[in-house]
Amino acid sequence: MRIAMLAPISWRTPPRHYGPWELVTSLLTEALLERGVDVTLFATRDSQTSGTLAGPCPAPYSEDPAIDAKVWEMLHVAHVFERAGEFDLIHNQADFVPLAFSRLVETPVVTTIHGFSSDRILPVFKAYEDRVHYVAISAADRHPDLRYAAVIHHGIRLEDFPFDPDGSQDLLFFGRIHRDKGAAEAIATARRAGRRLVMAGIVQDEGYHAAQVVPALDDRSVTYLGPVGGALRMKTLGSARALLHLINFEEPFGLSVVEALACGTPVIAFNRGSMPELIEHGVTGFLVDSVDEAVTAVDRIGEIDRAACRASIAERFTVERMADRYLNLYRSILGR
Repeated sequence: MRIAMLAPISWRTPPRHYGPWELVTSLLTEALLERGVDVTLFATRDSQTSGTLAGPCPAPYSEDPAIDAKVWEMLHVAHVFERAGEFDLIHNQADFVPLAFSRLVETPVVTTIHGFSSDRILPVFKAYEDRVHYVAISAADRHPDLRYAAVIHHGIRLEDFPFDPDGSQDLLFFGRIHRDKGAAEAIATARRAGRRLVMAGIVQDEGYHAAQVVPALDDRSVTYLGPVGGALRMKTLGSARALLHLINFEEPFGLSVVEALACGTPVIAFNRGSMPELIEHGVTGFLVDSVDEAVTAVDRIGEIDRAACRASIAERFTVERMADRYLNLYRSILGR
């Protein structure tokens, strides 16, 4: 089986720190290669894979201001479809632009929909639902007006996330500094709970960061690490008493939630989007509806067994499980 894996080019694949779509693309690519699948990864030329790397774009547009996102995205996507005849299947991880190329080739196309930035992009997905096999990353993110081939949750390499049986007394915010991710709510919860808050992630909204985060920073009650990757990422996720994931949008998945749980860190999250699919209330964390309830949950976090948090990920959210489900989907599409 020959698969063309089409990654986004916003960040390197795998990312150096932030880049959830690129991270999932890399994890799936490497897991398929381990299963003997012939995978060519179409990504930025500085990307890394144990398979074949292809693509014209020299660097990610979110890291190199010389890269024009629109120009290089068109060149990147066109390059894949111009080589479509070399592959049994194209797996698109790069949003909606590749859909417009799908009827120009005979090669089957799978598209993982990593979320909808706006309902305004729905018409392009609707226009190609009879040609492209869509995968939702959670049941919560299935749009009622679209036809789907499967729901496949993301998976992580459990061995990359060391289990910390003790954690610390600090709370953690881990994600984009943006209203959607609830940075202000995390700060308010930690302050009211009398706990120190460690924050990590890229600043996606400078105005929000300046207004909601910077005034709270004092290195005693609230500290900001910036984007973290590698060993520091794992240590940060595992050394917290709990992850605060008080989101203000219908999050389609939430990799940081799964990664924290893998390290043994319970999660306190607003009960919306995919959170009920990731967190078992009272077992691996708490699903709450307000900052008041989040503060109460912080006081109850000692009731959560950190080993149970890791066990839940080992059972449901491993890269092996994700790869097997995608491989079954490919075989079904190809009639194998």
